Amino acid sequence: MIQTIRANRGAYLVLNAIVYGPVLVGFGVGLLFPSLTAAQVESMKSSGTGDLVQSLLENPWLLALAILANNALRAGLLILVLPSMIVPFAGIPWFAYSQYTVGVTLAPASEAAWLALIPHSLTILIEFQAFVLLALGAYLLGRAWIRPRTVDAVNRRQGYVRGLRQLGRLSLPALALLVVGAIYESFSLIYLVPMLTEG
Repeated sequence: MIQTIRANRGAYLVLNAIVYGPVLVGFGVGLLFPSLTAAQVESMKSSGTGDLVQSLLENPWLLALAILANNALRAGLLILVLPSMIVPFAGIPWFAYSQYTVGVTLAPASEAAWLALIPHSLTILIEFQAFVLLALGAYLLGRAWIRPRTVDAVNRRQGYVRGLRQLGRLSLPALALLVVGAIYESFSLIYLVPMLTEG
């Protein structure tokens, strides 16, 4: 993993900006227009997402599993990886847009919400580094697919296969980060956030 990042340092830095940037932009927009944040929160409530999270707050391990499923399967696989396996790089802008909406939702509307961001900032750092690794894998897959010579392949089919291998190698540490992030997020939501906001 470290060797791949070093060999593609420029792309890695750009992808960090693409992954973190939309969240920060969405966060700023949410602060400027609190009605957008309220609408996002209301949408989560009406879809049942808020009730599901509330029901899981009694069991940190079940909540961690739900967070991991959302991050790994929905955000990582369905939004970021699979589209990039069909159309080169397609998942990267789609993922960036989805993270903009996350930023809008995270914008705090109260002092308690600001305090809750203290432990949650570490969650964002851990989980989003996993998404950066997946985005780097999607980028390497697309590059190998379009320009097979970058991976010493003789044709696009061989380039695609070698790109998939690179994506697979980056997916393992990404999954490990998502597991750590899900466990930390779950326990921080159940134990740390109430201590900060109610204490």
